[in-house]
Amino acid sequence: MRLPEAWEPVGLVRPELVRQTALIGGEWVSSDRKLTVTDPATGACLGSVPDLGSEATLQAVAAASATFPAWRQHSAPERAAILHRWHDLIQAHTEDLARIMTSEQGKPLGEARGEVAYAASFIKWFAEEARRTYGDVIPGHARDKRLVVMREPVGVVAAITPWNFPLAMITRKVGPALAAGCTVIVKPSDLTPFSALALAFLAREAGLPDGVLNVVTGTAAPIGDVLVSHPDIAKISFTGSTGVGTMLATRAMASVKRVSLELGGNAPFIVFDDADLGEALNGAVASKFRNAGQTCVCANRFFVQAGIYDRFVDGLAERIDAIRVGAGLIEGVDLGPLINEAAIAKSSGHVADALHKGGTLVTGGRAIDGAGHFFKPTLIRDVTPDALLCREETFGPVAGIVRFDTEAQAITMANDTTAGLAAYLFTRDLSRSHRVTEALQCGMIGLNTGLISSEVAPFGGVKQSGFGREGSRYGMDEYLNLKLVCTSVAPI
Repeated sequence: MRLPEAWEPVGLVRPELVRQTALIGGEWVSSDRKLTVTDPATGACLGSVPDLGSEATLQAVAAASATFPAWRQHSAPERAAILHRWHDLIQAHTEDLARIMTSEQGKPLGEARGEVAYAASFIKWFAEEARRTYGDVIPGHARDKRLVVMREPVGVVAAITPWNFPLAMITRKVGPALAAGCTVIVKPSDLTPFSALALAFLAREAGLPDGVLNVVTGTAAPIGDVLVSHPDIAKISFTGSTGVGTMLATRAMASVKRVSLELGGNAPFIVFDDADLGEALNGAVASKFRNAGQTCVCANRFFVQAGIYDRFVDGLAERIDAIRVGAGLIEGVDLGPLINEAAIAKSSGHVADALHKGGTLVTGGRAIDGAGHFFKPTLIRDVTPDALLCREETFGPVAGIVRFDTEAQAITMANDTTAGLAAYLFTRDLSRSHRVTEALQCGMIGLNTGLISSEVAPFGGVKQSGFGREGSRYGMDEYLNLKLVCTSVAPI
């Protein structure tokens, strides 16, 4: 396969991992209509993928439906063995996968390599969980009754995934689905389809049967219309914006599909006077500026107590000024580009609003001139709680600091949001750590740490951040139905 010239300097060991075709029923398919994929660091064209519509999506549903009965009949050890091989292939191709991801998504190579390992960890974890989908024997309600509960795969799953973690958000859904015995249709983001297709290529090499995993590329609306309405789709798993997730869930309920949603966040980052300042600053940089702030669990609102406020601001400014911005394929870069011009506009708008409402710019505050979608890592102090930085998810490298005095005030401001995904808390007071973690309305909390995600831990939120959990042993439950068998037993 001939690749676009823009891919030549990427230096892939296996250039065939770059697929410019979708995968349906074990066949690599194309179409006359194309979607162009660009490098957010340069604006260069990387290539294209088919812009498939409803007809191709119906074919993918038919393929997944046809292979579901045979795949669910595979024993748990057989499914696990294929997943283990897939895990090993992902790990073996770390550098190629990282370079593909960085080229289309922008994150620095170091972060991309970390995401490859993170993505692979879900495949390994759920390969092991395939053997542990235990049922139950319940004491009967009568002498002649025996009650057995079995767990069975829900059926065909549609996984709709975002651009910010184009490998991990797929494996976190596909891993448990395949382990449970489901077949899957993946709709990756139009901005980062090559990562998804490379994963699918390796899944086939691992021995995954044709039709068990399908990847449909193209404009979201016609593909989504089929996935949310087709009677053969048993479950929708979506990661993305709250607005789109709400629409999908509403439409999926018309046919009573299982739905799990991981939606937007607005994470508070609370630093009390008694916090370890160094740990708090490390956590702030790790949480806020990873992936250029384009993570649903990144710190979005910083609340810092008055006694430590100035020292925290000065320390964070020093660390922000040391962040190296540039194209992700350059070794040593800490912060890559934002995904597109809309992301630049949102960050710029949040900065302007915060300054208009009384905030003071400490460093950064604007887009970087030249090619690519780069934005200076930014710090604004004395931000007011009504600023857009506090009311909306920024999804960019902009940190706004709000001063608070009391614990109760911090809790009230932290909970003053419709989102409830993640929160971060820094304190050395044991009693306070219990009080505040119990009071915060969110699904995940980092206590004295800015990094909370792991394949062994449940990931998900409350309120308008969605429902359901991914990763961990709880992640399997999202892809399994419970079936009760009540047996009448004749007396001896």
